[in-house]
Amino acid sequence: MPPPPDEVNASLGRFRAYLETLRSIQLDPRLRPRFGFSDIIQVTLVKASRALASITALDEEGQKHWLRKIFLNTLRDRIDHERAARRDVALEQSLDAAVEASSCRVSEWLAVEDSSPSERLIRQEEGLRLLEALAQLPERKREAIILQRWHGWTLADIAAHLGCTTGAVAGLHAHGLATLKELLPEME
Repeated sequence: MPPPPDEVNASLGRFRAYLETLRSIQLDPRLRPRFGFSDIIQVTLVKASRALASITALDEEGQKHWLRKIFLNTLRDRIDHERAARRDVALEQSLDAAVEASSCRVSEWLAVEDSSPSERLIRQEEGLRLLEALAQLPERKREAIILQRWHGWTLADIAAHLGCTTGAVAGLHAHGLATLKELLPEME
């Protein structure tokens, strides 16, 4: 029997911002309504609750690695499910590119997870530090950076998505990057 939700949240809830940042990078915002804001994260935490004692015995990096792997596999399964459940062809065609791009990002991340130890260490170290730094940013700054850098959105697209002006997005982006440079001075 899985532990109660309060125990899971007490043990793993601190990783929610980390998982939300990973979700934002991996999942195109146009697909988020189909997945729900935190559906994938909640499923990840439910799966984690089944092995809570084993997970909490790990150090923080081990816990993040385990949660990240479960999260990425859960997301990949959900993307595959969306591909198989084609309903309205016109609507689906407009989202096909978003689904494919999200699927590619998940596959790339999982490939890094499964590469040789030396390759994994080199590639993941910087990626994980960046992921953790992004998770520390306020949500709107994080969203502006992720949409521009990982999803290739224009300032106008981001402004429409966030409900603000392009100038505000430029400010969010600039301030977010400045904060990242402070958090990660050794990275370009």
